[in-house]
Amino acid sequence: MSDVPRSVAGTPPGGRELRADCSRCFALCCVAPAFAASADFAVAKPAGRACPNLAGDFRCGIHAGLRERGFAGCTVFDCFGAGQQVAQVTYGGRSWREAPETAAAMFDVFAVMRPLHELLWYLTEALALRPPEPLAGELRRARDETVRHTDATPEELVALDVDGYRAAVNVLLSRAGDLARGPGGADRRGAHLIGADLRRVDLVGANLRGAVLIGADLRGVDLTRADVTGADLRGADLRGTDLRRTLFLHQSQLDAARGDRRTVLPGSLTRPAHWSALPLTPVRRSRAAAGEGPDAGHRERRAGGSARRGGGRRR
Repeated sequence: MSDVPRSVAGTPPGGRELRADCSRCFALCCVAPAFAASADFAVAKPAGRACPNLAGDFRCGIHAGLRERGFAGCTVFDCFGAGQQVAQVTYGGRSWREAPETAAAMFDVFAVMRPLHELLWYLTEALALRPPEPLAGELRRARDETVRHTDATPEELVALDVDGYRAAVNVLLSRAGDLARGPGGADRRGAHLIGADLRRVDLVGANLRGAVLIGADLRGVDLTRADVTGADLRGADLRGTDLRRTLFLHQSQLDAARGDRRTVLPGSLTRPAHWSALPLTPVRRSRAAAGEGPDAGHRERRAGGSARRGGGRRR
């Protein structure tokens, strides 16, 4: 992995924002997606209907107590800046409440924009690793093409085969990850490791793309150069884990996991406020391994293919 600052190596063209700015969105993540009543959401909500906690000013009425009120899924959702792109660029600052005739199309556009922005984030991270040519050139072209897609009209966005496009870009991202990992790492791509005790497993340089690590015990594990693209870390125990040079680690993955002050993070990520030093009790660990709690309703994720969840962090 290169020591070149990410702001130099991987900044998207046009100053594209890849972090959510809820103040410039119309609460699209609280309306557009559907979610089922589960450990992640206290109630069920169909697609296109506003969450019952959404206020008239597009803010969440229970933002300060989402986890306590049963909406942990909202706290780990990230639109990668797609919300404000749809709200302020695609629809020019006119909300679905002001123009209800645009609501259905706007929600459909958001469902395409979010994976595009997620891909932009991954492409930016991949370029920050300073891969050799010609791969670097292919990644730059994919990044620029993705930016062009995000600037398209609503009609063009809805017509885009976003799943096919994502699959093609993921081939490049996988190659970049393999080069950065280096030879010899364990191949756990897509592995189901729910509740697994991985404390004595060598995961340096491991391929963990799309791995299901719900409730896994990763205490003290060195994840240097491990590729965690799309890995599901809900409830994973990261206390004392070294994440400084983990590849493609996103803030939402940390927000979904558990850690403490000994967890070593890269400078670009923030220690979640809900992390504590309290141990994971045997009861909670057995529930996680049995498929209860945070893993309810799980569906495997890939880069740009995270499970759709409603809600969002409204400030």
